[in-house]
This record gives sequence, C-alpha cells and structure tokens, in this order.
Amino acid sequence: MAITSIKNLKEFSTNNDRFEGAHTLCPGCAHSMIVRELMNCTDDNLVISSNTGCLEVSTAVYPFTSWDTSWIHIGFENAATAVTGAEAMHKARKKKGTLKDNDAPVKFVAFGGDGSTYDIGFQWLSGAVERGHDFTYICLDNENYANTGGQRSSATPIGATTSTAQAGTHSYGKKEKKKDLVAIMAAHGAPYVAQLAPNKWKSMAKGFQKALETEGPCFINTVSPCTTEWRFDPKDTILLTDLATDTLMFPLYEIIDGHELNILYRPKNVLKVEDYLGAQGRYKHLFKPENRHVIDQIQKNINEYWEMLQRREEARI
Repeated sequence: MAITSIKNLKEFSTNNDRFEGAHTLCPGCAHSMIVRELMNCTDDNLVISSNTGCLEVSTAVYPFTSWDTSWIHIGFENAATAVTGAEAMHKARKKKGTLKDNDAPVKFVAFGGDGSTYDIGFQWLSGAVERGHDFTYICLDNENYANTGGQRSSATPIGATTSTAQAGTHSYGKKEKKKDLVAIMAAHGAPYVAQLAPNKWKSMAKGFQKALETEGPCFINTVSPCTTEWRFDPKDTILLTDLATDTLMFPLYEIIDGHELNILYRPKNVLKVEDYLGAQGRYKHLFKPENRHVIDQIQKNINEYWEMLQRREEARI
C-alpha cells in the first residue's frame, strides 16, 4: 500500500476540504474536526462508511452531502461490515485486474459513534477485525447516544447523568465504569490501535496516517465532546478536550501489534479531575456533599489507569 507523508500545517490549511462545511452538526461538535482531519491527512482515494448516528444524519440530508469521496451509509451497527465488504470486493477486482487504475491506492475507513461501536455494532467490528480486513475504524466517542436522546452507553463514564441513568435523590448517575474498548481491540490482535484527541491535532494526524498506512484492521478511539449532552458552551469544545487530556480522564496512547504501548501525551501539569467535571453540566450533581465520594473514586480510577499505562510502556507488554 502506498505511503503518503504527513502534511504540514500549511498544507492542511490551504488544501481543499474533502469534508464540506455545509452540514448540520451542532455548533461546537468535535465530530467535524476529527472527520475533516482524517480526510485531509492523505491524498489517497477514500471509501468511507458511517453508522447511523449524529455524523450520518447531519452530513447527508437528501439531496445534499458533505462527503467529497466515496461514502456509504449503513445500519446503526454495520459500518465495519459495509466498508470491509467494499474492501474485499476491491481486493478481488484488483487480483482479477478489472480496476481501471489498478495501482491507485485506496483506503477504507469506517466512522461510528460510541453507541454503535462500544455497544450495538461491537459484534460486527469484532468480526471484521478477527477476519483481518485492511481498514481503519474510527470511533467518535462522545460517551452517550447523542443522536437518539442522550441515553447512556457503555462508553459513558461513571457518575455522568444521562436520560437513562439520571442523577437524583437516589442515584448519582451512571454507576458502571467506562468500557476499555481500546484494550479490547488490541487484544483482538489489531496491528495498530490508538486513543487520540482533536486538541492534539498533530498527534491525531500522525495516528490517522499510521492507521491508514498499516496493513490490516486498525482501530482509533477519539474523544469528541458533545455540547448538547455534556452541557457546555459550544465555544469551549477544545477547552473541554484540553481538560480531558490534561486530567488524564482521556489519556492519549497507541498500542502496536497488541503489546507495544506508547504514551503519546504526558501533561506537564496533571490537573485534578474535578476541573474537568466542573466544566460540564452532566457532572454538576457530583459536587453536592453526598456525591463527593464519586469524584474521589473517579480520581482514584484515573490514577490507577495512568500508572498501568506507564508500567506497560516501560515493560513493553
């Protein structure tokens, strides 16, 4: 597969966007930042599939589309299935020599929200990775079912209030920890998995390019703050993302061939998690005296996970 070099800042800013801006995503939604960067970090031909979700319903309002590339919309759970079917067809046609330009590099990419990735579509994603298809799956992780009413998903962190895990007099919100999907995908044997964030755009671009250049199934989890369900001012999207990475609530790292772990960002000054929680309405209830213990538990979980990542990086296991 042909390798395309990482574009520099000037190239990013002067190239024509392959993801058009005339979509209906919420102001401040990070989805568009992430998708635009993926599409602009390579000049290769792209075949993209999207699960039903915020990205799909906001970028393809018939008869208009924001996608300046080949794009497939498929059911809530089946983005991985659709794009790997296209990948298998392309591989077969290339072998038969029936493509017009047999040497033109084509990259296959699927986008899904956390609901369709962590939950509804996990079986199909798992199967596609197990079969070894050559594609990249990117999860736009806004930690809830944002397109259908803000229900909790298995990506929703402990303590967050959602429409189906509400905080109240007898509940502090979701009680279960967030599923560690990056570790799960690494355990599948995917040659490249990573957790990235749009505030660290250079690192994100390099991670996207590594995935596109790596033969086989790759998985990337990207934090994508949701102004509507996280309840913050749309102008503060990158601030929220900075807080997510600087508190280590959303640590940035990659895992190569299932075992080699590299931390991609180490905050100079690690912030307390309450700085991140306090910037969002979905955690407002945790600052009541009766719920402060939940903040302490979240901080404890973060500290333990960060220590585990550092040990794995040092041991290369």
